This record gives sequence, structure tokens and C-alpha cells, in this order.
Amino acid sequence: MLQTENIYLFLIILPIVSFLYSSVGHGGASGYLALMALFSFVPESMKPTALLLNIFVAGISFYYYYKGGYFNKKLFLSFAMTSIPLAFIGGMIEIDASIYKKILAVLLIFAILKMLNVFGKESDQTKDVKLWQGLIIGGFIGFFSGLIGIGGGIILTPVILLLHWGKMKEAAAVSALFIWVNSVAGLIGQFSSGVTIEKESFWLVIIALIGGVLGGYYGSKKLNNQRLRYILAFVLIIACAKLMFT
Repeated sequence: MLQTENIYLFLIILPIVSFLYSSVGHGGASGYLALMALFSFVPESMKPTALLLNIFVAGISFYYYYKGGYFNKKLFLSFAMTSIPLAFIGGMIEIDASIYKKILAVLLIFAILKMLNVFGKESDQTKDVKLWQGLIIGGFIGFFSGLIGIGGGIILTPVILLLHWGKMKEAAAVSALFIWVNSVAGLIGQFSSGVTIEKESFWLVIIALIGGVLGGYYGSKKLNNQRLRYILAFVLIIACAKLMFT
């Protein structure tokens, strides 16, 4: 994996991506997958590597948001009850590489919109999610999380904000743990279908954690570096176009 051309540039960008995603309560899988697509990683290594990175970075992010008192257990459980088993099922399924790229490109649009703060406004008033709503949305996101190799936070956070089920940092805390459990379930599903993780992936974990720790800490406080988010959004747009048209 680390023999990829321009790998040093990849290793420089990786902690920046994990920093920005962790700062908003995300693990960063969509960003990692976009980077791997840009640097022509083989599709077979992309999904398990992204899930592995997600587990560590989302875990760090959740820790800081939980310490800050932003975690809503009831909101999390309403989504997680169906997302975990369906993420496992999605992780077991292998799809054609061309179809995989197209689905990933569509999901990257959510990440781009999030980085551009299209879903960035929070409501002063929030309302409780109905159980049936949480079960349906959680199951849908969980399945695609396992199938593609993301945690689902890029979809869940906008949904929580748009439907006024929580405020920004509350959505970040719930999404961080949601990403973590889905990533674990998806990776277990991958293992059960015979997929293995290359040893080089653990070096990427160490590098991603540098950005993840800093992003989780500053994001749970008051960080709002919009310029860097615009840069990341631009990178994601390029990756999205490459996935869609190649």
C-alpha cells in the first residue's frame, strides 16, 4: 500500500483530513477514501483501511465530546439499534469496483456539503426523535456504512441538524460514537468474509491519530477554521469527480 506514487504527499494530507473530521465529531472515512482514490490505492485495501482509521479517530473524537458533556445517549441508541447489525451485513458484502466508486462519489457529496457548512446551522429548539424514525434512518445509514467503508456520520449529522433532533456539538458527539460502532461492526463483517488488513495500515493509523487527537480536542472547545474546511472540500470535489468519471 505504501508503495503508492506520491505517498509522502498522501501522508502529509492524511493528518490534516483526520484533524478536520475529528473536529466536527467524524472519523474521516469519507475523506480517507477520497484521498486513497486520488492516490490510486487498490479498491480492495480502501474499505478495511478506512474503517480501521475510523475506529481510532472517531473514538478519540467521541472521548473529547463526551468529556465536554455533549453526548445524548437516548438519541444515539435510537439510531444504533439497527445500524450496528446492518453495518455488519454491509461489511460482509463485496460489490463491483466500478459500482463501489459511484456510490462512494455520491456519499462524498454529503461530506463536501458538511465541510462547506451547508448543514452547519443549529436550531435553538430541539425535539425528540421518534423511535421508528431512528430505527429506519439508523438501519439505512448503517448498511451503507458497512458496504462502502464509512461510519455514517457524514449522513447522520446533517439529518440530526436538519430535523432539529440535536444541536451542533450534541450531533457531533452522537455521530462520533455512531461512527465508531458502525466501523467496528463493518470491519468485523469484512473479517468474516475473509478480508484482511495490510500491516502498513497501522502506520496510517498512527499518522491519522496525530490529527485526530488535536481535532477532537479543539473541535470540542471552540475551533472553527473555515479556510481549511474549504480546502478539504476542494480536495473532496476532485476525488468525487475522479470516482464518478473514471
